[in-house]
Amino acid sequence: MIFEKVHIDGLLIVKPDVYEDPRGFFFELFNKFKYEEAGIKFDFVQDNISKSVKNTIRGLHYQVGEFAQGKLCTVLKGRVLDVAVDIRYGSPTYGKYFSYELDDVKKEQLWIPPGFAHGFSVLSDEAVFMYKCTARYSREHERAILFNDADLNIDWRINNPVVSEKDLKAKQFKDIEHDFIFKREGNQ
Repeated sequence: MIFEKVHIDGLLIVKPDVYEDPRGFFFELFNKFKYEEAGIKFDFVQDNISKSVKNTIRGLHYQVGEFAQGKLCTVLKGRVLDVAVDIRYGSPTYGKYFSYELDDVKKEQLWIPPGFAHGFSVLSDEAVFMYKCTARYSREHERAILFNDADLNIDWRINNPVVSEKDLKAKQFKDIEHDFIFKREGNQ
């Protein structure tokens, strides 16, 4: 299993060892000990699965306070563009996003720690998306940023997006609270 850092500190791409033969395939979707060795030292308390049709955008969601969530994302069926936006005020990459294509062929995962808004767009006819969460869902602590915010300028790689009524009413990035403060290691 390979854990690959990206240009935004804290995010990791997880590339599993997949064993295939004429019967099908086998791989570890999660191994607590390997993830801890890679720095993901969180307890996962909730697993979520969503099914979406092509051109759906879900997000950009996050939770605050004691319900701030880290998410370990993967695709069980189909193909999505997974997106994480750094909302850690003071971070060198504050307001920047990272996007990565996840699919059921490569079986990769994206680790998104607390302090990021998360969303995805569906690139295949349909997609079954799964994410493990480090905190349970709390409607009271849920927040959202408008998916097509001009300041973020995210390329979702789709036309004519299908978006929920709730997500269409999300805040603009410039209007969100500074719920997460970036702290450099060693300067805490």
